[in-house]
Amino acid sequence: MQKFGTEYHTIILGDALQTLKTEVKNNSIDLIFADPPYNIGKNFNGHKDKWSNDESYVEWCYEWLSLCIDKLKPNGSFYVMTSTQFMPYFDLFLRNKLTILSRIVWYYDSSGVQAKKFYGSMYEPILFCVKDPNNYVFNSDAILVEAKTGSKRKLIDYRKNPPQVYNSEKIPGNVWEFPRVRYRMEEYENHPTQKPISLLERIIKASSNEGATILDPFSGTFTTSFVAKSLDRKSIGIELQDEYVKIGLRRLGLATEFKGETLQKPLKTYETNKIQASHSLTLFEPDGTYLHE
Repeated sequence: MQKFGTEYHTIILGDALQTLKTEVKNNSIDLIFADPPYNIGKNFNGHKDKWSNDESYVEWCYEWLSLCIDKLKPNGSFYVMTSTQFMPYFDLFLRNKLTILSRIVWYYDSSGVQAKKFYGSMYEPILFCVKDPNNYVFNSDAILVEAKTGSKRKLIDYRKNPPQVYNSEKIPGNVWEFPRVRYRMEEYENHPTQKPISLLERIIKASSNEGATILDPFSGTFTTSFVAKSLDRKSIGIELQDEYVKIGLRRLGLATEFKGETLQKPLKTYETNKIQASHSLTLFEPDGTYLHE
């Protein structure tokens, strides 16, 4: 286990269970966002996301879920994701320990290969839970979205006296449409399940205040920590693999090298090709004549 960073933003290289047990104090976290491995066979830099059986995966999940609950402050909030097939297990487990306020669907379009003999999955479920339903942070004004009834259709609410146009803004419902992170997006990192900045911005704005401490026990590309920093929150990110810790250190500006390696964002294929094409053009005069050394 290794720790990097400052008192405001900490990255811990280590196992999530062990780190939660020994490095994070109980009742110390304002908001937890957990996006664990889904047990569906994804390849995380050579490590397959697949347990020997479903029971062992669920048992592992119940252990870290319980630890996360212990870490939350009395007024803390917990957002947790998993695959559609395992979310029912999470739901049944958590509803007896926390109050589940919302069951959210993160919907996205997909132009990739879809299922041929059943309905392919185009969403991921998220639970929004709190320790105390009478005492928790929810900054509704920070996450308002367009209400088309009022903003575009200009419909009149005749139940009011005098009648008036419906509101042009509203609190989002529980179906969220954010695009998945694609290769050509500026925020893209080399990770199979990267979550978009826009998704974390909504969660962190809604369920924490400036100065709050945000924990992500499965940090991956450290989007949670990155957004927390941009919104003046503190962060703790836990990650098991060196390759992803390097991404976190770079994105948060906590280090310029790791184990002797300079931390730079790798160029994408189209960026490399563009540089090569530009370089090759310098070998010729404007009239096409080859330049000799």
